[in-house]
Amino acid sequence: HVQLVESGGGSVQAGGSLRLSCAASGYRYNSSYSMGWFRQAPGAEREGVAGIDSDGTISHADSVQGRFTISKDDAKNTLYLQMDNLKPEDTAMYYCAAEPSARFPAPLEVLGIMDDLFTFWGQGTQVTVS
Repeated sequence: HVQLVESGGGSVQAGGSLRLSCAASGYRYNSSYSMGWFRQAPGAEREGVAGIDSDGTISHADSVQGRFTISKDDAKNTLYLQMDNLKPEDTAMYYCAAEPSARFPAPLEVLGIMDDLFTFWGQGTQVTVS
């Protein structure tokens, strides 16, 4: 059973930085996973922020391009989101998600970072920018 645990959220001033982490466990042996970061602000729909395929291909939403960077450490089964030049509109609960890559017919940069592609989700970590 796949479990995802996010950490690294907090409160920062505009222009500041945070790095979110997502520790994954319970992956099926010899399976590869694609992963993504999503966020949801109060009263808003959940939106895709960044995605990374099992081969390392990355994609970012236009709203965070040039400010956020997704990466992963396969040896540690950990996903990261480096967030720089944070803005108040980045305030949201941030979630990581994972899905076996074999279920995707194309890379995330083609499919789009859509939440209905992913089965496994973490509990979220709050980011507040003032």
